[in-house]
Amino acid sequence: MTANQPEAISANAYRLLWAGFMAILAAGVGFAIRGGIFDNWGGEYGFTASELGQIGGAGFTGFCFGIFIGGLVVDKIGYGKLVAVAFLFHIASAFVTFMPNAEMGKEVVYNYLFWGMFLFAIANGVLEAVANPLIATLFPTNRTHYLNILHASWPAGLILGGMLGWWLDDGMQLHWKYQLALYLIPTVIYGLMFLGQKFPQSEASEKGLSLGEMFKDVGLFGGLVACFMLALFFGSVLEPMSPGTGTYIGYGIGGVLLIAIAILTNFSIGSWLIFVLFVTHALVGAVELGTDGWIQNITGNILSSSEGKILFVYTSLIMFLLRFCAGFIEKKIGLSPIGILLVCSVLACIGLNLASGITTFAGAMVALGIYALGKTFFWPTMLAVIGDRFPRTGAVAMSIMGGIGMMSAGLIGSAGLGYAKDRYAGETLHQANVEVYEEYKAEKPSKFLFFSEVHGLDGAKVKTANDAVKAEKASEVQQQVVDASITGDRKTLVADSFIPGTMAVIYLLLFLYFKAIGGYKTVHLAGSTAEVLDQNDEVIPAHENDSF
Repeated sequence: MTANQPEAISANAYRLLWAGFMAILAAGVGFAIRGGIFDNWGGEYGFTASELGQIGGAGFTGFCFGIFIGGLVVDKIGYGKLVAVAFLFHIASAFVTFMPNAEMGKEVVYNYLFWGMFLFAIANGVLEAVANPLIATLFPTNRTHYLNILHASWPAGLILGGMLGWWLDDGMQLHWKYQLALYLIPTVIYGLMFLGQKFPQSEASEKGLSLGEMFKDVGLFGGLVACFMLALFFGSVLEPMSPGTGTYIGYGIGGVLLIAIAILTNFSIGSWLIFVLFVTHALVGAVELGTDGWIQNITGNILSSSEGKILFVYTSLIMFLLRFCAGFIEKKIGLSPIGILLVCSVLACIGLNLASGITTFAGAMVALGIYALGKTFFWPTMLAVIGDRFPRTGAVAMSIMGGIGMMSAGLIGSAGLGYAKDRYAGETLHQANVEVYEEYKAEKPSKFLFFSEVHGLDGAKVKTANDAVKAEKASEVQQQVVDASITGDRKTLVADSFIPGTMAVIYLLLFLYFKAIGGYKTVHLAGSTAEVLDQNDEVIPAHENDSF
């Protein structure tokens, strides 16, 4: 911190940083353990890959509501109250998720797991609505560095959760409920760390801007992206209740929300750069978090369950260590945030393609190491770009973008990869042996967005075949089933690689744009504390920046 920053803020800035770190770590621990027990849920309750993907997706979509709502009110009600709300949702999530028992039907268990994940995600979303703008405000002259440090907690949580899963699940065969309960430990710790702390105000809040003024840079085009993702969510929830009309109701809700944004912003079009960043962050959520939710399952299926967990911890460790180096890369190497994102997207694309062809543990370490290098800086650096270029939005744009990323991870990333696994595995087995396919196919078809329905493989039957193969007691039919499942995983990773490939094109265009206007620069609101701290950065009055 600098000498000019208010003493009340600087005195506890690092405590607030590490409290936010612990809060996101709790989310990472819960996420990693949940990803590791997908096979337990599939084997115990007979869920298909698509059903598991939908449950996992609730862990992202709920986040969207938490961060959207939290981001809208945090500048008005303060950070402390939202931390208390998140804490209560984390506790409630545990109670709901632990309700299933052997006597319940599959659909009842599905609902408990789905809504337990949803509540867990709401808590995580509210915490990010607090942590991201809080750190951006505390460290206005070095946002990329400190937001990456904050989000190093996510892979730290994945490491802890992955290692616990490896030890408690594969080693001790401990029931999944006991494993999942462990995320409550960092939950209690972050609650204590935030307790009684004094919080700063964002630049926008400091200047007394209204919600409508904060929303103007988002405008109709930025709102369109957010409302489209919300429309997809409401449609996916309502369609089973009202077949044939639920999807249209979802789009109707999205349309009403977009009209509300138009009225709130006095029909402001918004910034073209925010629109591009929102769309790109939807891709970030799909490829980073969507893939993270499945990668243990995929690599564990191609190699072995324990190796899959080791690789998950390995890639998370790479992310954890590198996120402390973002400031060095930006200041010493000279890569702008957009340059960092461009390099990362290329590496992620290469890594996923290499991972699709792995046959050995050593080869997997190389391929997934490259992928980990790529995905490391995506999320926090995107948040830093929003914070750097749009101080007038306060917590609003940063929270909406985070919500879009998480919503995309659930609706497109997690669910889409589950659908891809079902599609490719089913097609492969059908081509190899139609009779075996008919015996092993799931009763319920898999659906995803506008793609055609497909029948994947029954999760419980595939697990039985896998167990037989590992015990070297598999029949020819069981080996065919396992081979088809592995082929489905390989093709899924190839399809997944197209997402960072698309991102690379977008970042290249943004890199050229900033080069054309004199380079990437941080901007501050005139007269704010942040402007006083760094007079070398561009200072703007309350008008639109990077606008249409």
